[in-house]
Amino acid sequence: MSFTSNDRVRDVIHNFNADGFDSLYPKYSGGRPKTFTLAERREIRKIAKSKPTEHDLPFSTWSLPKLADFLVAEGVVDDISHEGLRILLREEGVSFQRLKTWKTSRDPDYAAKKARVEHLYAIADGEVIAEEGESDVVFCMDEFGPLNLMPHPGRQWAERGGKHKDPDREPRRRRRATYNRYGGVRHLFAALDLAKDKLYGHIKPIKRRTQFLEFCRYLRTLYPADVRIAIVCDDFSPHLTTKRCQRSVSGPP
Repeated sequence: MSFTSNDRVRDVIHNFNADGFDSLYPKYSGGRPKTFTLAERREIRKIAKSKPTEHDLPFSTWSLPKLADFLVAEGVVDDISHEGLRILLREEGVSFQRLKTWKTSRDPDYAAKKARVEHLYAIADGEVIAEEGESDVVFCMDEFGPLNLMPHPGRQWAERGGKHKDPDREPRRRRRATYNRYGGVRHLFAALDLAKDKLYGHIKPIKRRTQFLEFCRYLRTLYPADVRIAIVCDDFSPHLTTKRCQRSVSGPP
């Protein structure tokens, strides 16, 4: 019925006597065995995820040919093709992706300042109760500009053009596109009150220390003098001045 030989039948009987019904489901897999060991695969994956500059190489990104040549030169593998390397990396969960940029602060007090700002945000969100001497009101402040008027074409009713136009009609009225800024440009000072979710803004001709302090004094007037406020801002040079303002400011800073 199975068109097999007597020797094959004897082998099946012997296997059944030795392993029982498990002999009917042999545990073997076809195909070529893996060329690289587990240790070699892990080393290839580790090098592929590293930066070439870490290995004193004069380029910033691994390509398949460069990575294959480096693996052979370092003795990680004896030989590997570009397609085999690509398949191996895919099996190890490594793919070629776009690199994203990021920045970090070089300020030695960055961690303390970040924790302070996050604590202020938690107070504004009501997650933390402000202790005595801490700010009850938090403003996030920044500047935007320069702002200037830009010409826009706009729309209007006019006679049709093309082959249907009247040859004796006057030229279509246009809007003059001028880039002269005789009145100068403007800068926006804005602050967001986190508790009220309200934005306050002033338009200034320039953004320097004097204008920054003027806007801070305005924010101070929005709350009673006994209410302590905090202003979160970036490291723009007018914010970092060490000169003391001659004008007196009522209430705690």
